[in-house]
Amino acid sequence: MDETQDQLTRIELAPNLEHCVQTRAKQEYAATMSKIMSGDSSPGLEPRLELLKAFLEEADFGRLRRESEEHLTQGRKVKFVLSGSAGPGKWSARMVVGDSA
Repeated sequence: MDETQDQLTRIELAPNLEHCVQTRAKQEYAATMSKIMSGDSSPGLEPRLELLKAFLEEADFGRLRRESEEHLTQGRKVKFVLSGSAGPGKWSARMVVGDSA
């Protein structure tokens, strides 16, 4: 899921015990790149790709995995909400923990 408003992109990534947030981000990056390469010219794809690229290059995935696995092993749902605009350091990631699955 993503939204683009005023140059701000929002992406939700939902890791689980089989796929960490880094793997989910790589999957979303590959899916977005595939859409672009196939000729999809939807306006939100380029900003989405740039946000995912910055997140993959800059995030502390060891810390994010530790924080999310603590909740996932207790059976709780976790999602990371990425938001930002194009460019290094112009993004943020917020972890949201929900009730048991």
